[in-house]
Amino acid sequence: MTSYVQVSTATPRREDAVTLAQGAVKNRLAAGAQVVGPVVSVFWHLGEFGEGEEYRLLLSTTAERYPALERYLLEAHPWDNPEVVGVPITHGADRCLEWISASVRAEA
Repeated sequence: MTSYVQVSTATPRREDAVTLAQGAVKNRLAAGAQVVGPVVSVFWHLGEFGEGEEYRLLLSTTAERYPALERYLLEAHPWDNPEVVGVPITHGADRCLEWISASVRAEA
């Protein structure tokens, strides 16, 4: 059985999130992506408390493709040390999960 992961990160601009989403999906690292925002983020950064607006990027992939997706996001992200996290998808409609698997398979 394939394991599935929802991966998230945030970007400073909508355009950055869309660019990351396009690259991930075109390269079959993710089946699909959603850009949400702006959202308000409250955080610690470089020892200082902060608040700001960001765009949340959510991507669906398999556990097998996660390492490549993480590498891509870290390399292509506009921030030096972005939050990139993946959480297991523990339940999902069979057709949706099959779509994720089929979408991230390398083309023959």
